[in-house]
Parts: sequence; C-alpha cells; structure tokens
Amino acid sequence: MMKEIFSISISGELSLDLHALNNERSEGNQTFTRKVTVLDQEGELTTVNAISGDMFKHIQAKHLHSISLEEGLHLCNGCLNFDSNRIASDKEFTSSYKKETPDEEVYRSIIHKCVIDDIEGMMATANNKNVARKSVIEFGWVVGKPEKTYTNNYFHLKKATNASIVDENKAENSGQNIFYRPLNTGVYATVIHMETSRIGLNEASLNYNIDQKERKKRYNALLKSVLYTFLKTEGAMRASQAPHLHDFKGMITVSFSTLPAPSVSPLNGDYKQEIVNITRNLNELSTEKQVEILPFESISDFTKKIRDLMEYAPGTIIRK
Repeated sequence: MMKEIFSISISGELSLDLHALNNERSEGNQTFTRKVTVLDQEGELTTVNAISGDMFKHIQAKHLHSISLEEGLHLCNGCLNFDSNRIASDKEFTSSYKKETPDEEVYRSIIHKCVIDDIEGMMATANNKNVARKSVIEFGWVVGKPEKTYTNNYFHLKKATNASIVDENKAENSGQNIFYRPLNTGVYATVIHMETSRIGLNEASLNYNIDQKERKKRYNALLKSVLYTFLKTEGAMRASQAPHLHDFKGMITVSFSTLPAPSVSPLNGDYKQEIVNITRNLNELSTEKQVEILPFESISDFTKKIRDLMEYAPGTIIRK
C-alpha cells in the first residue's frame, strides 16, 4: 500500500539577483519596490524588500491551471478561463444552489467540478449564501534576509526619434521620457505549507467527494505546480529584468499523520537546526516516525525531492 502524506512544509532560502518582481507603485517618474519591516537576528526592527505571498500563490495557481489543461483534470467554467473569481463566475454553478441548500452539497459541487477551486480555495457568495473553501496551500511573504538584500535605483531614458512633434497637451506615452527603476538582489526567506490530506475533503461532511485515484492526480499536480513556481517565477518587468535565479536551499518536512509538518522561517539563522529539533520532539510523541526531513542544497536537489514526494499518496482523514 502506498504511504500517505498528510502535510508538507517548505522552509527555504531563495537567491534572486537583479529582479523587479515586487514593484509596488509609481509616483511621477519613479517606481518603488515593496518594503516590509521585520526583526533582524538581534531582535531589532529593520526594513527589507519583499515579494508578496499573493504573487507567488498566483504564479503557482497559473502553473496548476496549465498542468490541469495538459492532464485533463476537471476545471469549472471560470477556472477554465483562469477567471480570478473562479467557480463564483460559473453561472451553471451559482444557479445550482439556493440559500437553504446545505453547505455539504455546495462543497460537493465545488470539489467535483474543479481541481483549482479544490486546491486553491475560493468564496462562493451567490443567492445570499456564503460558502468558503480554505486553500490547501499557503504561501508566506517571500522576505529578503536583512543582511543579504540590496535595492538600487537605475536611471532609464526612452528617447524619441522626433520629440519636437509630440503634443504636450495629450496624455500619451510618447516623446523623451526619463524615469527611475528599482533593481533588487538578495536571499529571500520562503515558507510554504500544504495540507495534502484536505485534497478532495468536504469539510461540511468530513467525507471525500472524489476517489483516491483522482485525489492522487490532484496531489501530483499540486506538487508539480509548486516545483514550476520556482523554475519560472513571474512578476513586474520580466521583459527586461527577468530575475537571475541561482540558488534555492532549505528543508522540506513531511508529516505522515495529523501532526503538522513543522516550519521555521529562514529569517532565523538557526532555522535548520530548529526544524531538526522540532522534528525529533514530534517523533518522540509516537512509537512510529511521523515526520521526516528532506534537506535540499540546490535547485536541482529541490527538483529531485519534489519528484520523490510524488511517489506517495495524499493522506486520508478517517472518521471514527
């Protein structure tokens, strides 16, 4: 029998050079990079550049969409077109239930109809009824390590070949423009958690609405989408400032029970040893080894570890 994984956590240090993935806003001719405030190793507040977890989750969902199309997995009409409202934009779905319809039936329809709504989560709000499905996968902010990130601003010029004919009264992007762009380099603390046992789980009835074969397909698609997220990132200004991804290292923890797969942010310089210690303590709670650590030292090693995890099946919560 194939061994089952209930949850997976990834704590890693992602090295990105010369990128502008996290541009936040523009004021006049200046583009600004997104900044957040964190605690450094000495417990002092410091400001660093960061990439929103929303952006990485969008990248991952986009890869899951492509994988689902390629592998023939179920997609609702909204997700088929990668609509941001997901199944809530599917008129066939929203007309299939009323306010008095049990949540169990709405969840069943969501899970049957679409792998993206099942895994990524969504909110159905039609017919005066609110039904929320929590995401199976969670991304934290991708935060620059204070001692290993740097932001610089560069002067750019778009020179018009015939600037004299530009009408200054027209609001158009023409003529000779001078502007400043940020460029970021650094090592980014990355945390991801996946509750793989919730794939296909109807949380109103606590039963699975798809069979184990379909759950396994969705589990594999989820892992592939996470892998592809780090092989092909997206964000602002990729046409001329595509990031140089040159390293990704850290720890993957895998739980074979309802014990949560532990995670510690790489903002903590001792995060690897902390994860080792936590895992040892958790495994002492049971006679069997419930949590396993898979360290990875490079992008290729990360690829191998994710591939190896596809040999398992998603965990099954059994009601007693």
